[in-house]
Amino acid sequence: MSIIPPKSSPPTLLDLVGQGENLHTEFKRLVHSPQKIARSIAAFANTAGGVILIGVDDDKRIIGIESEKETLEIIYDAVRFHIDPAPFIETHVEEYKRRMVMLVEIPESTDKPHFHVESAIRRDKGQREVERKVYTREGSHNKAATEDRICLMQSEKLPVRLSFGSKEKKLLTYLDTHARITAREFAGLAGIPLPKARRILISLVKAGAIALLTEGSHSYYALPA
Repeated sequence: MSIIPPKSSPPTLLDLVGQGENLHTEFKRLVHSPQKIARSIAAFANTAGGVILIGVDDDKRIIGIESEKETLEIIYDAVRFHIDPAPFIETHVEEYKRRMVMLVEIPESTDKPHFHVESAIRRDKGQREVERKVYTREGSHNKAATEDRICLMQSEKLPVRLSFGSKEKKLLTYLDTHARITAREFAGLAGIPLPKARRILISLVKAGAIALLTEGSHSYYALPA
């Protein structure tokens, strides 16, 4: 006789709070700005999904929210006006000791990258400009993605097309004796434009021949570990 183990139940509010902020969880004491919370929503959608707990302080204290309606309006304004394309989210409220906490659940998206759209005034020109950035989740923080990482996201819905010619051979020969190479360095090595160099590198990443790694705000390519 075989015994089927019971399905694990989803984590409770106290479970999530107890685990602290991490790759999949973020706390917000309150939300004022759609632009700011849009950054976190986009980052979770662009990475591995997660949940935002609104009404929880950084030190894990459950403060609660004052108005469910106002909080929802800010969240939906964030999704509609400050993320392109708009990701799928689900919201619900849980109560703890008569304090309401709003949970915003964001699954990992199949429509990456989601751009964070922010309107800002340039001080040197006094003009309002729209800034579009892609954010991903790294640990408990949101980080701006590099151009290489954005290109990899954009290519995920395309089939893998790999050719192996003189440019690819130059690359792998170079990586046999060097630890890493950037897209710009490969463009110079192969004598090709930077966009074409990135396309070749991303194809090799998708095929598993090389790896895309990021340090701070810079990306580079290396042989798989």
